[in-house]
Amino acid sequence: MKKIIAFIKKETILCVAVLLAVISSCFVLPDKKYISYIDVRTMVILFCLMAVVAGFQKIGVFHIIARKLLERVNGGCQLVLILVMLCFFFSMLITNDVALITFVPLGIQVLGMLGEERKKKLLIPVVVLQTIAANLGSMLTPIGNPQNLYLYARADMKGMEFFKLMIPYSTLALVMLSIWCIIIGRKDGVKQMVFEIKETLIDRKKLVGWSILFFLCIATVAGKIPYTWMFGVVVVGTFFLDKKIFCKVDYALLGTFLGFFIFIGNMGRMEVFRNGLESAINGNEVITSIVASQVISNVPTALLLSGFTQDIKSLIIGTNLGGLGTLIASMASLISFRYIGAEDKGKRLSYLKYFTIANIFFLVILFFFYMVNIM
Repeated sequence: MKKIIAFIKKETILCVAVLLAVISSCFVLPDKKYISYIDVRTMVILFCLMAVVAGFQKIGVFHIIARKLLERVNGGCQLVLILVMLCFFFSMLITNDVALITFVPLGIQVLGMLGEERKKKLLIPVVVLQTIAANLGSMLTPIGNPQNLYLYARADMKGMEFFKLMIPYSTLALVMLSIWCIIIGRKDGVKQMVFEIKETLIDRKKLVGWSILFFLCIATVAGKIPYTWMFGVVVVGTFFLDKKIFCKVDYALLGTFLGFFIFIGNMGRMEVFRNGLESAINGNEVITSIVASQVISNVPTALLLSGFTQDIKSLIIGTNLGGLGTLIASMASLISFRYIGAEDKGKRLSYLKYFTIANIFFLVILFFFYMVNIM
């Protein structure tokens, strides 16, 4: 029983998705139409991207890049900017959660080299900004986070079309983050600092192998390569490069997608529910997405609402902005919170306060920017 409770706590969203799928199946009994519910292409691409990124992470690619940048740091402003912008820019390619898993521990390690007093002063602001940066940087690309990949395919968009849709918000977010980082860095007051981060040796053959597989994934997202062909190559390539990587894939996320696909498909076949939800969402996609994301997070929100509106572009904007706000608005935010708790449980409340204030600030400004754009 303890193991079951622990699993439910760890994978709450997955359990909710499965429960909704099971309940909806009681009203719409399983039949051949169930197969059509599932967006196989999105599931396959997501699986392959997770495997390839896990491969890059294991051979230390991101750590090496971060080390090279930190070797050039000579002041507080530069330090904060680098730690935060690593999350912002890398999240565009390796997803927001992987960016946080990679760079938040590195940030905590680097801040520890400054001494206990300065670490105490910078830890919470830097980790909060890293988290916001990962959630906002990831919104610029279709592969930045799971809901983007799904909605991008659902809308049948071109890569440049997606980029043009989100670049105004990403640019504003970058400016806001930079200003906040500079303010924090200047308060630190240190003009010179030197870091000695342990050098990581990289397997060049694996680097080439994972790079080839990554570009195949990108080509598939762009519609240049059939996803079935890409899937076969990535699976075989991963097996030969490092078969243990298959254990690093987030199968809970794939299960969450599957559960919501079934639930949405069934609800779409229930006329009363479908008409009511379509009426409520129509014309209010952005605000509905933002509000719903605060409660169930932005990935489930994207999956749920996409079945009841044709305005997918508004859902893309809404679910990306909706990743700001509460701690669960983007499930990636929980990663940073766990690292803070592991570092010092006494800091969790202070972290939540700073996190909430900063997130609300960014959300209000970006939503106001959206409102101005549509006027």
